[in-house]
Amino acid sequence: MEKIWTILCVVGLLLGVVPCSAAQPEVSAHAAILMNGETGEVLYEKNADQRMLIASTTKIMTALVALEHDSPYKTITVKETHMTEGSSMYLKVGEQVTVEELLYGLLLCSGNDAALALAEASSGSVDAFVAEMNHKARILGMADTSFANPNGLDDEAHYSTARDMARLAVCAAQHPGLMRIASTKQASVGSRTMTNHNRLLRDVEGCIGLKTGYTKAAGRTLVSCAVREGRLLVAVTLNDGADWRDHAALYDYGFAHLAKQEEGNAP
Repeated sequence: MEKIWTILCVVGLLLGVVPCSAAQPEVSAHAAILMNGETGEVLYEKNADQRMLIASTTKIMTALVALEHDSPYKTITVKETHMTEGSSMYLKVGEQVTVEELLYGLLLCSGNDAALALAEASSGSVDAFVAEMNHKARILGMADTSFANPNGLDDEAHYSTARDMARLAVCAAQHPGLMRIASTKQASVGSRTMTNHNRLLRDVEGCIGLKTGYTKAAGRTLVSCAVREGRLLVAVTLNDGADWRDHAALYDYGFAHLAKQEEGNAP
């Protein structure tokens, strides 16, 4: 099943890309893109091929690779090596958690500790897991992407582009298990309750995920998906201090554009 949806992702991304000519919204992001998740058509882009830091939006790939390798019900024992800097789901050494519980910690509260636990349990080591992430990127045609870790901490060898991250999001949107978790607003794991950092789930009509990110060097990064009237759009903004507003504006523009396209094609 995993191979089937990966093939579907690649086929979809090989379809033609046609820039939209209608009036477009003002977007404050340094780099951005709005893509039709079904056809690959680009409705808006700005510096979409510039290589940039992507912070915790990295964890979309981490989740995809982990789900390809492990059952959501596999149990993992937390180790000292899983402890790290930055955002956390506050795992405790010796605690036993499932892959699915770690994915909630990864995608809702952006746990860097969850990323390391998933990576080591999936591939035997973090380095081996990162190699799998880069292999997956090549399969998806993410030619301007390089992963150096599974959590998105700043590294010169860790970067992507808005276009590549849109390709990744289109693929992720076709994985029901991942999207079920990414669209969850709140979840409990053990004694901890985690709230999804993605405000778009509450503020934007049809939003179904995906992932927020931030480091001082990367700025605010955001990858999201939205569905309205059966149409899927994917938006990516990198280094954007007004990302919530920009994604809302991109979706309003994009869905209106698709509706006009359909009207124009009507007999």
